[in-house]
Amino acid sequence: MVLFGIARFRLLLTLFLCLLWPMAAVAAQDSKKGTPAIIVGGDRDYPPYEFIDKNGNPAGYNVDLTRAIAEVMGMKVEFRLGGWSEMREALQKGTINVLQGMSYSEERAVEVDFSLPHTVVNHAVFARRDSPHINTLAELEGKSVAVHRSGIMHDYLVRTGFSGRLSLTATPVDALRQLAAGETDFAIVAIVPGMYIIRELKLTNLIPVVRNVASHRYCYAFDKDNAELLSRFNEGLAILKKTGQYEQIHSKWLGVLEPPEISWRQLAKYGAIVVGPLVLLLGGFALWSRTLHRQVALRTTDLTREISERRHAEEELRLNQQQLLQADKMSALGVLVSGVAHEINNPTGLILLEVPTIRRFHTDASKVLERYYRENGDFTCGGLPYSRMREEIPRSLEKIQESGKRIKRIVDDLKDFARQGDSSCNEIVDLNAIAQAAVRLVEPSIRKATTCFSATYFDDLPTIRGNAQRIEQVLVNLILNACQALPDNDCCINLTTSSDESRSNAIVRLHDEGSGISPEHLVRLTDPFFTTKRDQGGTGLGLSVSAGIIKEHGGTLEFNSPPGCGTTVTLKLPTFNEEHTQ
Repeated sequence: MVLFGIARFRLLLTLFLCLLWPMAAVAAQDSKKGTPAIIVGGDRDYPPYEFIDKNGNPAGYNVDLTRAIAEVMGMKVEFRLGGWSEMREALQKGTINVLQGMSYSEERAVEVDFSLPHTVVNHAVFARRDSPHINTLAELEGKSVAVHRSGIMHDYLVRTGFSGRLSLTATPVDALRQLAAGETDFAIVAIVPGMYIIRELKLTNLIPVVRNVASHRYCYAFDKDNAELLSRFNEGLAILKKTGQYEQIHSKWLGVLEPPEISWRQLAKYGAIVVGPLVLLLGGFALWSRTLHRQVALRTTDLTREISERRHAEEELRLNQQQLLQADKMSALGVLVSGVAHEINNPTGLILLEVPTIRRFHTDASKVLERYYRENGDFTCGGLPYSRMREEIPRSLEKIQESGKRIKRIVDDLKDFARQGDSSCNEIVDLNAIAQAAVRLVEPSIRKATTCFSATYFDDLPTIRGNAQRIEQVLVNLILNACQALPDNDCCINLTTSSDESRSNAIVRLHDEGSGISPEHLVRLTDPFFTTKRDQGGTGLGLSVSAGIIKEHGGTLEFNSPPGCGTTVTLKLPTFNEEHTQ
């Protein structure tokens, strides 16, 4: 009877918890909905940092960064983008809680509190192509200069007593438009927004003539009485830098801009300088090669009479063949140079971002701050205790070191390709482990592209002989291509591994439900510089390099894209057979 009573009690308790759980979940959801939103202000026309897009929605680097901070800190934010002067006044009046993009200065620090800097904004002097050349800011004295009203450079020029004629505009876009129309002699705009605006508006008569006249730390700005919100934003920014989300957002919006298109006149000029001598060189080489073959043919007829001459001709022919092979290899190496330059852009951009901050801190403040810290104890520096700020610097150095290592790996791969007798593909590796590592590496991109990703790994997949890093590079490139092909996040991506014992192959098959590939493009996918995403920044080198890597491993890369059925990529690599190596 006692056991029966206990069983009834457990049953009743389970039913009670099942009824209570949905009520608790609803209550928690209602509590979150009741949380007041943090009003975030910003400039409506300051691309690519912050702007209103074609659909009327806030967009840009600052907007994505704020959303990411709000997500990791559990905050609800509401964006209000307007004129810059209007937003500064709104922060002072308290109608917004935070201003998401404001350059730091000592004068501004009297009015507002600044967060830790999340990037550095470099300003440049822009001019028309036919304008007189200048080298310094001092040469603008007496000239008319367009500048953003209430921006950091407006404050700087007024503070330094600039004697030229300032033409104040509502936005940086207006400043560059005035310059392009000939209404002012020069314009001072941040270099990244300036190049972005020139590209988007096709202001082809404008160029930067002095690329770095001033650098300012770019921060969040808060009212003086809002220290708690400042601390939460600083904490969220630190988390994003640790998880890698900050680097993704920074690379998306502030990566190196593509150079403007070359005009036909420039193309003809470069053709005369480069192509002309090259044609002459190739013509001379062809003439020399024809003459050589003629000599070889004549000597071949005399083989029966002079054995020594025949050996000499054979030796000469062998040397020429080696030269042709090496020339072909160096030509392929030249094709890969553009791919290496593309890979170096991101770590180089990170190094350029971190080094100025570290240099200023160590050069201008470290000795004085350390002495003050020892004598007076801890104090606030940059919105954080100095004892904590000291720990941020080693982390920045670690990032620089990791970027340098990445550059070194890329260069080493290039050297391995050019070196004769390459033996870098002799590791015994697990293809399942490589595929899992590639999925982990691009997991943020997968989550952003689709809510329906699956991976199935064959249990008894044989090992292969190869270079794990290069095969992982291929899989990462294929997965990213699949993510980019999806029209919306309801479409699926499936990754599977399998084995073909009859042909001794380990197989990775990746299928996406994207828009597919047209038949005329399918046969050219692995051609160098062929891409259907040129307007999105594609270089056409990813699949070309990937196909070369798989070929080095003795495998194949196959693409199948029936109309309306997405795309399937099949990667086959020969399995490792220990018996054949003994």
